[in-house]
Amino acid sequence: MTEPTQQPAGDQPGGPQPVVVIGPDGEAKASPADLIGEPAKVMRIGTMIKQLLEEVRQAPMDEASRARLKEIHARSIAELEEGLTPELRDELERLSLPFTDDSVPSDAELRVAQAQLVGWLEGVFHGLQTALFAQQMAARNQLEQMRRGLPPGSADQGMETNRPGTGQYL
Repeated sequence: MTEPTQQPAGDQPGGPQPVVVIGPDGEAKASPADLIGEPAKVMRIGTMIKQLLEEVRQAPMDEASRARLKEIHARSIAELEEGLTPELRDELERLSLPFTDDSVPSDAELRVAQAQLVGWLEGVFHGLQTALFAQQMAARNQLEQMRRGLPPGSADQGMETNRPGTGQYL
């Protein structure tokens, strides 16, 4: 028995084509993942900040440790800003108020600042997850609309599998 030669799916007439999600305005939507320029960096810094918040909650800090945490907080925000798009960077700058340069913040001030930053990052991550889910649903709906527009029986063409027939018994 000879096996039919197969061309790559994109070269076959009527073969699967990439799906581009088109919004209600007729324009292709940007990926929600594009909101964060360096997602891995933002995730690492976010995880570090969350861990620092847990440490701050569990133990009282002396003046030196509060001064160090103040520096870490400021540096973390600067590093986060490098990994964000301009829109998110502007939002972070508006929401994160810097500590005064001349004094060491109290435990409570540090906890509030860290909790605010962790909460903001969690909001960004949840927003991305929601946007990705909505994009997937829109792509699924668009694919279903495209399938409904095909003539009967043509949806199964090009979806050949290498599985043998099941025979008369299931």
